[in-house]
Amino acid sequence: MNDIFADKVKGPSGKIIRTLVAVAVVIAIILWINPFSTVPTGMRGVVTQFGAIKRIEQEGLVILPPWQQLTVFNVRAEEATIENAEGSTSDTQPVRVSMTVRYSIAPDRVSEVFEKYSRDGNLSSYVQTATQEIFKAVTARYTAPDLISERAQVSSDINTALKQKLALYGANVINIDMRNFSFSETYMSAINQKVTQEQLRLVAENQLKTVEAEQKQKVAIAEAEAAAARAKADGESYANLKIATAQAEALRIQNAALAQNKDVLELRRIEVDRVKAERWDGRLPQNVYAGAPIPYLDVSKPATH
Repeated sequence: MNDIFADKVKGPSGKIIRTLVAVAVVIAIILWINPFSTVPTGMRGVVTQFGAIKRIEQEGLVILPPWQQLTVFNVRAEEATIENAEGSTSDTQPVRVSMTVRYSIAPDRVSEVFEKYSRDGNLSSYVQTATQEIFKAVTARYTAPDLISERAQVSSDINTALKQKLALYGANVINIDMRNFSFSETYMSAINQKVTQEQLRLVAENQLKTVEAEQKQKVAIAEAEAAAARAKADGESYANLKIATAQAEALRIQNAALAQNKDVLELRRIEVDRVKAERWDGRLPQNVYAGAPIPYLDVSKPATH
């Protein structure tokens, strides 16, 4: 019976069976070993061999021998939240702030971070500690009023210092979100009072400026009216002067003309006297009353015959 089966296996069909069995064994071994791995997008694959880092794989399919191991490492943006970080200003005012720091691991430093700080790229604890230290150091350089008025500069200083600090851990700072920036209740009350007083002062100044502007406007109107009146008076005076000058000139011309024509005037006077003499009938008036005409004879000159 066994001999008959052996003879059948040795035939052509036996070769096929042996091939299928060999393939099945290989597939089983492959499935048992499982050398295929995948590195997702935004990750890096850290390949280790007996605990030592051998290489860093990019995203995609990775084939590993059984004696190597792949660890997925995150290089995407991560967040670290710091609640109520405490600091003190240069004028000894306590200050608190809550911040969210967004960061990512530099892809070219994955191996270093994996070996020294984190196996998956999460540096949240390092970021929190570093941020609190930086916040204390930066706020100590500002007075409380400056910390409020120059908040943008304070945020920039914290960002710059934190970038330098986290660079030691192989992380890049993407941005920092500062919120809940506050001082002690006593100081905040003092600030509110000061703000209120400042607002009242500004209101008073604005009112004063309004009054001053109105007064200046009234003065300007008065000056303009006075200037117009002066101009009008000057114009009338000039016109009167011109008229008087013209009249005087006319009189001067008339007097000059009269002075140059005395003979003409004398001749006219003689003619008038002659007419009067011709019209007199030789009789004197019977009644003389106030205002009545009296014949007039000019005896200052000899009569002509």
